[in-house]
Amino acid sequence: MLDQHGTAGPRTSGTATRGETVPTVPPASKAARATAVDVTALLERGRTLATPVLRAAVDRLAPPMDTVAAYHFGWIDAEGNPAAGDGGKAVRPALAVLSAEVTGAAPETGIPGAVAVELVHNFSLLHDDLMDGDEQRRHRDTVWKVHGPAQAILVGDALFALANEVLLELGTVEAGRATRRLTTATRALIDGQAQDISYEHRDRVSVEECLEMEGNKTGALLACASSIGAVLGGADDRTADTLEKYGYHLGLAFQAVDDLLGIWGDPVATGKQTWSDLRQRKKSLPVVAALAAGGAASERLGQMLAADAKSSDFANFSEEEFAARAALIEEAGGREWTSKEARRQHTIAIEALDAIDMPDRVRARFTALADFVVVRKR
Repeated sequence: MLDQHGTAGPRTSGTATRGETVPTVPPASKAARATAVDVTALLERGRTLATPVLRAAVDRLAPPMDTVAAYHFGWIDAEGNPAAGDGGKAVRPALAVLSAEVTGAAPETGIPGAVAVELVHNFSLLHDDLMDGDEQRRHRDTVWKVHGPAQAILVGDALFALANEVLLELGTVEAGRATRRLTTATRALIDGQAQDISYEHRDRVSVEECLEMEGNKTGALLACASSIGAVLGGADDRTADTLEKYGYHLGLAFQAVDDLLGIWGDPVATGKQTWSDLRQRKKSLPVVAALAAGGAASERLGQMLAADAKSSDFANFSEEEFAARAALIEEAGGREWTSKEARRQHTIAIEALDAIDMPDRVRARFTALADFVVVRKR
């Protein structure tokens, strides 16, 4: 059985059905047990603090980019009417605001960082949806589907520019340090997307390559979100680097769960098609781990995916055909391995916090956010 890390790994809660919560997390830390954390309130705090500044930034865009961006964020519908759309989980703003408190600063210190990270994140979503051909995000048509590919590209570019403006207009040394970390994370994110696209055209990708890609595509920006508020609050590089380690491994856990949901997630919860990652031929962790596992199911899966790459009828595959591929991935151990990997990365993230002296309530909130990331349905 596949085990790249030399351990059997923790037990998981995954089953053969779609739409179930995956995976369970290890026991909470002492700080988390001592301090009850309302994660919903924590996420809402980040969203509430960041949204007015985020809206003000988007309002700077020239028409029609301002309304296209507003549609993407869920503030208006396709006809331009006010809407209360799903703005996403808001994990990154919550982390940015929380990280400011590591330094003893007020959570508001992290707002420019929260907004900047959210702008970069949504820049990547706009471009990713177009490149991947995704027609749905957060239960609505994607921007390229409604407003066309050109607007998706332009608005994505504009959001990236705004992210840097929001930080640099602070005019402080700390803002310059924060901007440097954000641009480094953005470059890694783009590297990860390029790797992701290139892997779709390869028969085989190693687990190590997949983890590197996901570390770039997801881990880098979550690492930045976990440190940027602290940097704006005056944290030294050692503290910021340690918070980035927490965020990087949290990002790998986050992406591992996303990969599970991309195959077995409930479309009602995820807002995407059934078997969405299989439809896009993504070399996600469950697929890569299954192919690397060896055995009859792994071999059969490899043959099937190789044939898929040459098929002229792939776009017309039935639900049953994608379900058969998902079943082989599970039989080969790809689902179980990915659940264990999500928990492993979660543990590394939590342990990284031990190197930083911070109030117990702040540590408990970081732990609770990490727990939330690996136990979710969307």
